This record gives sequence, C-alpha cells and structure tokens, in this order.
Amino acid sequence: MPRFFCPLPLSTGAALSLPDGAARHVQVLRLQPGDRVTLFNGEGGEFEARVTRMGRSEVQVEVGAHASVEREAPRAVHLVLGTPANERMDWLVEKATELGVASITPLVTERSVLRLSGERALKKQAHWQAIAVAASEQCGRNRVPVMQPLQTVTDWFKTLGTSTSATMAGSRFLLSLSPASQPLSQAAGSDDPITFLSGPEGGLSPAEEAAALACGFVAVTLGPRVLRAETAPLAALVTLDALK
Repeated sequence: MPRFFCPLPLSTGAALSLPDGAARHVQVLRLQPGDRVTLFNGEGGEFEARVTRMGRSEVQVEVGAHASVEREAPRAVHLVLGTPANERMDWLVEKATELGVASITPLVTERSVLRLSGERALKKQAHWQAIAVAASEQCGRNRVPVMQPLQTVTDWFKTLGTSTSATMAGSRFLLSLSPASQPLSQAAGSDDPITFLSGPEGGLSPAEEAAALACGFVAVTLGPRVLRAETAPLAALVTLDALK
C-alpha cells in the first residue's frame, strides 16, 4: 500500500486534502477514488486512508483506523558530519534514514569541499529534508529524521555547552584515526542516545578533533580500513544497530 507523509493533524473519520507533494505522488501513481493509502504525520503510528476525490491538482481522502506501529532504531543516533560534496550527501541522507538515524547535522569544516551559507544553505536543508521524507515513506518509518541547518563546526561546538536539545544528550563519539581510538562496538555499551561526529573528505583537522575531545567526545574507530566520508556514518549506524 502506498505510504505518504502528511504533516497535518490526523484522526479517524477526518476528511482532508493531501499536501501538494503527496497529492502529486498520488496522481503519478494514477490512484483512483476508493483506492487505499497509508498516511503518517511524524507524531507516531500510521493511519489507513481512502481516496475519495481526484481533482486536477487536489486529492481528498478520508482517514481510517490508526495503527500504533513504530519501526525506529532501538536507540537514537544523531549524526553530525562534515558534509560530503556533490550527490554523496543526498545518498547519505537517504541511506541514513533507512538505517534509522534520528537527526543529521551537516557542518562546514576546515577541509569541507561544500561551502554554502544564507539562502543557498536553506535551500539545501529543505532539499535534504525532502529526501529524508521520501526515504521514510519508502522504508516504513513513521517518524522523519530531522535535518538540522548547515552551520560551521565552530558555531556548532559553541552550542554544545548551552543547548538542552536531545541531540546533545547521551554519549558522544568522534570518528578518529588516532591510535588511541576505541572500537565503536566496545565504547557504545549503553542504550543512551548517541551523537556521532564524522569528518568530510580528508577528515577533521587536528584542531577540530582537539575541540571535540574538549567537548567530551570519545575517539572511536570502525576498523582498520579508511572509509569514505559518506560511508563512515552509515557503517556507524549499522554497528550501533547490531548492538541492540
């Protein structure tokens, strides 16, 4: 059954018009009145729904029964990463969503290739959030990971001591090539939320790693091989999921 993210109040028996993105998707699939779909709004669970009207640009549905099913990872993992260049970040956001990431914070670091600010950065954030929505629809998640604004690593470090956000709680791990790094599978022993910091192509600079360690991050490794910037965060998600 097709699934659509519908960021509106949903309740059994309600009649509503789907948001533009979901309506276009219904039309592309050539659904007809009477066809059934699944809706979720990110607040938990999902709803059955029935298409009641197909207009030229509007699609109306009647909301049916709610199912309190969740398909989230056993612990919240918040990725913070030096943004890979080109389409690699798009691919990373899609796959990290499928693997259950709770949020993604893209950073501009000393060695970053992708450097955006202002309106261009906001457009990229919206683009990546849309990718997360589409991936959630596809993989069955009923909660969409949050795509945080693109910011400099310096500004992000400044927020660590003052923020009360859930993304700052729990354990903090830094992917590092330092000989003193611990295997992630050994360091992540509890079920606490995790913030996982990973660098861009070329990694974080020594000064950035030192700043992370000063903020309470523990240096960890994913093994003897050097992974690409878009591969390492996904390997971390798989490793942490296997520890459940």
